[in-house]
Amino acid sequence: MITEVRLRPLRNADFDRVLEMERQLFGRGAWTYGMLADELAGLGRWYIVAEPERLDAAGPQPVIGYAGLWFDGDVTQVMTIGVDPHCQRHGVGRQLMAALIERSRKLKAEAVLLEVRVDNDAAIALYAEFGFQILGVRKRYYQPEDKDAYTMRLELAELEAVQDAPATPDDPNDEAGDAA
Repeated sequence: MITEVRLRPLRNADFDRVLEMERQLFGRGAWTYGMLADELAGLGRWYIVAEPERLDAAGPQPVIGYAGLWFDGDVTQVMTIGVDPHCQRHGVGRQLMAALIERSRKLKAEAVLLEVRVDNDAAIALYAEFGFQILGVRKRYYQPEDKDAYTMRLELAELEAVQDAPATPDDPNDEAGDAA
């Protein structure tokens, strides 16, 4: 079981492994080498990979997940998240998603957007856990399978307001509490 992973920037040496996972996860709709290279070269792109933390193994660990983000100056968009099928349900996707959201906050983005196949229940549940809301459906978005996609959005200002809220009514920083 994978309990901890190390996240690091995606490197050119990772392309073969990422493309192997793309084919496993997305079949005929997977990215090609050229598409991935073009995507990484695009302005405002940020891609990371996940490797297992293994204290008992020497040398580099295999890439078991990857994720990408695009920032246009106002919002970020999740370009991809993929986890090796053998490593799913171990929290790798959660760690990748958390890193994308944290990067979005550091970029001062208003929100995070993404598209997900309407039949990908596991991914939809993951995004809902993070607070993403469904905005609508894009018909026949995923090609060549002709699958629909939900568009989803996470408002970062609302998320930060909830996280910054006082933990208890007795919070010493709360002016009403000081007056009482």
